[in-house]
Amino acid sequence: MLALRLARGSRPLVQLRRLLVAAAAAGTGFLLLATVGHAAGHPTTAGDSLVRLLWCAAPLAATAQLAVSVARSDPAARLQRGMAAAGLGPFRLTLIAASATALTCLLGVLVSLVVFFRLRGDLGGSPTTALDADLLGAGHPVPFLGALMLLALVPLTAAGATAFSLRPRAGGDPRHGDHRPRVDTPTALPWGIALTAAGLAIEAYASRGAIPPGGLLPLPGRLIGSPPGVLAGWALSACGLVLSGPGLVHVCGRMLCSGRPGSLRLLSGRVLQQESQRIGRPLGVVCAVASGTYAAAKVYEASPTSPFGPLTGIGAVVVLACATVSALTAAVESRAARAHTTAALRRLGAPASVLYRAAALRTSALVIVLGPLTWVVAETATLPLVH
Repeated sequence: MLALRLARGSRPLVQLRRLLVAAAAAGTGFLLLATVGHAAGHPTTAGDSLVRLLWCAAPLAATAQLAVSVARSDPAARLQRGMAAAGLGPFRLTLIAASATALTCLLGVLVSLVVFFRLRGDLGGSPTTALDADLLGAGHPVPFLGALMLLALVPLTAAGATAFSLRPRAGGDPRHGDHRPRVDTPTALPWGIALTAAGLAIEAYASRGAIPPGGLLPLPGRLIGSPPGVLAGWALSACGLVLSGPGLVHVCGRMLCSGRPGSLRLLSGRVLQQESQRIGRPLGVVCAVASGTYAAAKVYEASPTSPFGPLTGIGAVVVLACATVSALTAAVESRAARAHTTAALRRLGAPASVLYRAAALRTSALVIVLGPLTWVVAETATLPLVH
């Protein structure tokens, strides 16, 4: 009840972010329901339904990432003065944030449930012609309890990820009212690089003979028979990029501060080092999504056909939108965290142009480092698939 009251009293921008989380949950829930409908309409092809369910892991993970980013930027989830005296300590604030995330995602999956049954024609009328009736299993009964249990994955996963991300830590809570960030040096960069390399190696090994000449890596909605090893390789590579994000941002900051930096380079580098934990993970997600999008485009460009189905489009929109909104939310949160420092610089007489140039320098450094890396990973991932 407290989580619902806090959600109702939030600012319009916070409400907009929650609506975006609900929309992402609705898209992911619709894909899960489409998997159930396909399984109901094709009981003899359990393998195809399993492949469709595996492809739903990407939008599910993207939705959870967006939910975590929105929860971290929610003012109601930060520890303010006087809250502890009222019984709202870090642990209870974490539970409130997780509950609010679960409620938001629950709203989205309920909308997807209504839309799914409406498109199938189960709520009256004939099945819609916008989607192939075979994709939703129209005309075949869907186990309602099983559909609800599968839909519960969305709010449970998002709430669990939120609780884990915002949990109170022994070294201090990073959600104080003054937005003080953690300044720990990222240590997961070697592990992220190793995970990415392992994913590329697994994909290269599994793709030998797994895809026929001129064939494609099947996506849900039209094609079937995806090689599990290739999917596992892509997943490991994506996880490696996400894990490497904070370390790569910290490296960018170190590069700007190397040598004999001037005030502009020093200011930009220090900000990147300080904000690496906050913006690194969302940027890693953007790199992983961009790498996967580029690889998929290259693979399907090499094929004589382009069998992108409507469910593939829905999944791609959910993943791309969640990654973009998460990165923008992290950027806004980072800017709010530096508000006191920016105000202090302005009081010392720093012109606004210096702050803009520092922001442009930080952006340029990130693009110069992360752009080629993302392209190399994507290009390496497509080599065993298109040759």
